[in-house]
Amino acid sequence: MSKKYVVPILLIIALAGFSCSDKPQQDPLEKVLSTDSVLIKKVMDSIDQYEVQIRYTQIDRRNDSVLFTDFDFQVDKKQYFYPASTVKFPAAVAALEKINEIDSLSVSTRFYIEGDSTETTFAEAISQIFAVSDNAANNRLIEFLGQNALNERIGSKGVEPIRIAHRLSTSNADDVTTKPLVTYLNDSTTTTSKRIINTAPKPLELYKIEKGTGFYSEDSLHMGAFDFSLKNYYPIEAQHALLKRIIFPQHFPEEQRFTISKTQHELLLKAMHTLPKNLGYDTEEYYDSYVKFLMFGDSEESIPDYIKIYNKVGYAYGTLTDCAYIKDVKNNIDFMITATILVNKDGVFNDNVYEYDEIGIPFLAELGRQIYAVELERKR
Repeated sequence: MSKKYVVPILLIIALAGFSCSDKPQQDPLEKVLSTDSVLIKKVMDSIDQYEVQIRYTQIDRRNDSVLFTDFDFQVDKKQYFYPASTVKFPAAVAALEKINEIDSLSVSTRFYIEGDSTETTFAEAISQIFAVSDNAANNRLIEFLGQNALNERIGSKGVEPIRIAHRLSTSNADDVTTKPLVTYLNDSTTTTSKRIINTAPKPLELYKIEKGTGFYSEDSLHMGAFDFSLKNYYPIEAQHALLKRIIFPQHFPEEQRFTISKTQHELLLKAMHTLPKNLGYDTEEYYDSYVKFLMFGDSEESIPDYIKIYNKVGYAYGTLTDCAYIKDVKNNIDFMITATILVNKDGVFNDNVYEYDEIGIPFLAELGRQIYAVELERKR
């Protein structure tokens, strides 16, 4: 049911004390997905309907080495799912890298998009992206980067496949030409960047790139599958690869590391785990798990202080995705999960009738809890 990948394999075998006479261990992800929990069983009993993909990474340490053991369930870069707001993570990373190449910019530089009166800084935009998944903040970074450069920066570090083709929830989502940024050189002097002309996206040719039986467009129902071929593409493999490089950059060759400073790296990590309440957001609307689906997504209770979740979620078109590094400092465990699920029972897209709260988020939350339980028990 799932596939296991071990890196580096010889060290893992030695660490586990494996011998030919040992009985094979059950794949922990397989064990989790066969649990009697109704929250997981409800999905697993109709697995084809939900298009679930999961990658779970166990993390072990030996001397100065960090060892990753990956377990997969239905992970397939050739099977499409809509990544939604998970694409904001690579946008934040690429923006930090570009800032380093421009002497006049820093994360504290104030700027606004030409034609938009909202002023912000790069640090504020990145914080908003992770704390509450702010679409406008992401789109400002797209204007700064351009789609072509964003894809090239991320792909050049071995994080692939990735194709960011459009902005999110805005009227100019598909424009291939960016809007200029007006940046402040000091309190009174500004400079305006040039527009960036990007390549128009080519239709993706992937399995399940067309989904469902109908969709709404301009308030009218159209019968037939909804075509995602010109949408963003950021599969499980790429999401997980980026997460590993950001959490453990020193364990990748230099050519696969992003050229961001120590201060920028700390800013990014802080943004990834900071809860909305710590940035002043209303806790009634933006509770701790507002954008933390795994382990806590189905509860509005406070997340324990000893558990930190460095993640980026996405939810749109009935698809829920969470890419997370979870660290429990009290019990000294850490692990990674990237998981996606489609919940669209009626098969109609853009009708805002999705089973997020009934099926999707409870599944991801229980998945996280079950894997956390495995981590608490396993020997390192």
